[in-house]
Amino acid sequence: MKPAAFSYHRARDVDGASELLSQLGGDAKLVAGGQSLVPMMNFRLARPRHLVDIARLDELSHITPDGAGLRIGALTTHHTVETAKARLGGGFAVLSDAMSWVGHVPIRSMGTVGGSLAHADATAEWCLLAVLLDATVTVRGPDRAERTIDAADLFLGFYTTTVEPDEILTEVIFPRPAPHAALTEFAQRHGDFATVAAAVDLDLDGGTVRGGRVALGGVAPVPVRVSAAEEVLRRGGPAGPELFAECATAAASAIDPPADADGSAEYRTNLARTLVTRACEEAAHR
Repeated sequence: MKPAAFSYHRARDVDGASELLSQLGGDAKLVAGGQSLVPMMNFRLARPRHLVDIARLDELSHITPDGAGLRIGALTTHHTVETAKARLGGGFAVLSDAMSWVGHVPIRSMGTVGGSLAHADATAEWCLLAVLLDATVTVRGPDRAERTIDAADLFLGFYTTTVEPDEILTEVIFPRPAPHAALTEFAQRHGDFATVAAAVDLDLDGGTVRGGRVALGGVAPVPVRVSAAEEVLRRGGPAGPELFAECATAAASAIDPPADADGSAEYRTNLARTLVTRACEEAAHR
């Protein structure tokens, strides 16, 4: 199928793009890599009357250290992050490693970090990492008004965020390194959307766990932190099978996932338990 008719606009800069969005109203959509929006348009699941192309705004494509943290421009591609492991260092290696789960190379070469976050798929790797690592995003609206949104407040539901229709997501900021973090997931075929995804960030002191964060995707309308599993990690203990199994069981017990064509609720619960265990093991060995 082909998309419904639309008008094409190319933005010259961020402020110009925001002004276009404001002028065109709710029938306008931003497009950069187009790896999420264009397929939806082809299937007539999305029918914007206007597309505002921001793909050539080079100011939004960067990976920049920020003290102990890291800033990534919204138009930075998945593949750029995937191949920047040496620049990211051990503290942010999880970002690079997680990109291997994003579709296939052509998709990773076109799709963008900001596009993934704005699309707000609950199983998307960037959404899960942002929630896990307490990231914030910067958005810019009319009259150059800029604000930041915590990742915990960014996602409202299926494909819905707190970014206003005339705002542009410009940057994601990871405030601290995560040297013992890992993301893993399961899909029916490599490159498909994940059935369930799990990410873990451990606080390690030698071989002892002192705390950590656990996030799951595919078990709710938005990616979620699992406080029950984090409480297990907070109690601490040797980084090994016993603690990781307890953490995974707590995570599985805390969720109420949906059932769909990819699996029953029970299947997703068991899958979450397996993936949290695996993510803990990978994180501990970083």
